[in-house]
Amino acid sequence: MKVLAMKCMKCEKEYPDAPDRYVCDECGIDGILDIVYDYGSIKISREEIAASKNYSLWRYRKMLPVADTTEIPPLQVGWTPLYRSRSLEKMLGLDNVYIKDDGRNPTASLKDRASAVGIAKAREAGAKTICAASTGNAASSLAGFAASAGLKTLIFVPKRAPRAKVAQLLVYGAKTVIVDDTYDRAFELSVEITKKFGLYNRNCAYNPFLVEGKKTVAYEMWEQMGFDLPDRVYVSIGDGCITSGIYKGFYDLMQLGLTDRMPRIIGVQAAGCNPVEVALKTGEFVAQQGDTIADSIAVGIPRNRLKAMRALKNSNGDCISVTDDEIKSALLEMPRATGVFGEPAGVTAFAGFKKHALAKDIDAAEKVIVLITGNGLKDIEAAISVCTMPAPVAPDSATIEAHVKKLL
Repeated sequence: MKVLAMKCMKCEKEYPDAPDRYVCDECGIDGILDIVYDYGSIKISREEIAASKNYSLWRYRKMLPVADTTEIPPLQVGWTPLYRSRSLEKMLGLDNVYIKDDGRNPTASLKDRASAVGIAKAREAGAKTICAASTGNAASSLAGFAASAGLKTLIFVPKRAPRAKVAQLLVYGAKTVIVDDTYDRAFELSVEITKKFGLYNRNCAYNPFLVEGKKTVAYEMWEQMGFDLPDRVYVSIGDGCITSGIYKGFYDLMQLGLTDRMPRIIGVQAAGCNPVEVALKTGEFVAQQGDTIADSIAVGIPRNRLKAMRALKNSNGDCISVTDDEIKSALLEMPRATGVFGEPAGVTAFAGFKKHALAKDIDAAEKVIVLITGNGLKDIEAAISVCTMPAPVAPDSATIEAHVKKLL
């Protein structure tokens, strides 16, 4: 789509479209920009979308801020499965429950949607090296997509990043800095280094084009439900970028005349790190320390909080929190009910959904989508911590038979 302007979320100052414009000159790092489109310039229909044979997020290229001539990265991202869960419907007394499994993307998280667009915009800017900070998923996503496109990466991660995610960075060849501090400090350092060395920045809560990649998950929900929308979507919140992207996708569909309603977006945070929930309910933002098993959403200073708050308010949504014990329970309950294995941050959305369902806060007839943002293999140590590992059994037939009888 044609970009009209890049508009500051704080002071509303507008800037011309540029692939390397990040934040407002007046408001600084708090002045995250929003991409404003000329919706009247695009002609697209359900029939055109349905006829596409491109089963990736690029089936929606007309609705993305990427030039027709820009070379896109080769990895196939998007068009992840949407599963209806009869078992959850029966368990919770609901009629329409769906799981959107974005752990099926190339590097196993929803962040690949942002990286695909980010790499395309980096090429438009003529960049050779891309810099980012991440709790893990955005970093491994960037590393993989940059490797596929022949670009270099410099990535900052906090010391608590799971080893599996750091391993992904290293095998993709990313120059990796493990910061002996929190994600929030890693983010600040990545911005400093971006400016000092003239790198291209992929931070989704800094580079406004990245949210535009994440919005494609909303397009897919709409299309996969037969060009219809759910009544509510549950999503975990860290920096607030995915929440912002979901809202932007639904907003686009409304502006393009493809739907006439906005689903409720329900954000879910960990009780040990819930600054967005607190801000939504008190009207005041207070920075927190990230204390939760869900490392991907252990973000005490959500950089995209303005867009996330807009998404929750404008969708008549809500933000709730769940305890680490509830997240740990969800690590087992969700895969055993659905077959979808999510990492702690991913199943946080499920824990919030279950909490609402048990409290009868969801009408039985509502269509509900729970968005799982990352695969469970991203943090295998967390999964192991909630399981009881079986002890070895002697290999003779009699012992095995006796053991199997106990299991059955």
